[in-house]
Amino acid sequence: MIEIFLKTLPFFGLIGLGYGAGRSGFFPAEATAYLTKFVFYFALSAMLFGFAANLSLSDLLDARAAMAYLWACGMLYVLVMGIAFLRRARMEEALIEAHCAIIGNTGFLGVPLLIVLLGPASVPAVLLILTIDLIVFSSLFTMIITLARDGRIDRDLPRKLAVAVLKNPMVVAMALGIAWSSTGLGVPDLANDFLTLLGAAATPCALFAIGASLADKTVDRLAIVSWLSFAKLVLHPALTAFAALILFRVDPQVAGVLVAAAALPVAGNVFILAQHYNAGPGRVSATILVSTLVSIATVPVVIAWVSGL
Repeated sequence: MIEIFLKTLPFFGLIGLGYGAGRSGFFPAEATAYLTKFVFYFALSAMLFGFAANLSLSDLLDARAAMAYLWACGMLYVLVMGIAFLRRARMEEALIEAHCAIIGNTGFLGVPLLIVLLGPASVPAVLLILTIDLIVFSSLFTMIITLARDGRIDRDLPRKLAVAVLKNPMVVAMALGIAWSSTGLGVPDLANDFLTLLGAAATPCALFAIGASLADKTVDRLAIVSWLSFAKLVLHPALTAFAALILFRVDPQVAGVLVAAAALPVAGNVFILAQHYNAGPGRVSATILVSTLVSIATVPVVIAWVSGL
């Protein structure tokens, strides 16, 4: 347990370094935005393409793992929305709270952290979770909020959703990597060296960017924020473990990756959705901050447990 905790400390240390740089003003919000863009469009995309290019479609299409993760997310989504409605929250607020409970920071934090700590065999499960989060639940959120506001589904919504997905470089990088892998051609050494070099920048830059992006966040509505952080850091991995190990009997190694990914703190892109739809951006911002801080203690515990699987 102590060994796992010590291995995670450098990752969270980089987040802390970014937070300090942002909080002090040495690294302003504009710099954070450009660093995030570099990671999102270049470094992380190169890393994901490199991973996917060395996999086959069958590696990603683990039906049991997908069903287990979808079941756990679906149950938690309904639970969090139900509790929000009991507080008489608006539909937009209930939706964004449910989104906070299931969308972890798999891209910027999970990819480097889980692959280092759980090994290269964790790559297919991590990419599967990224695919589900970025395509399934982002589309679900958009469809429900559009229906709630307009009273109907816009005929043009499928096209808009498809365009939104295709504009996400992480999705595109994974799709192109799988497409390249399906050709049966290996990645040329020169291209592989380039991808490795660029992808190596993803881990430190992504973690630093996470910390810097937290610098301007404050905590309000502590009771709701604490509940959402508990839902994300405790209930999400617990439900995922139940679904993966008991209901769907997923391979233990794959189940461990699913559980570890479910234990990650709330992703930053949830705040972008909240801000765009004016759906409680303040509480989402606070939940990202609190869940990230608390995850310093909870993530090593979960990873230590799943390592035994």
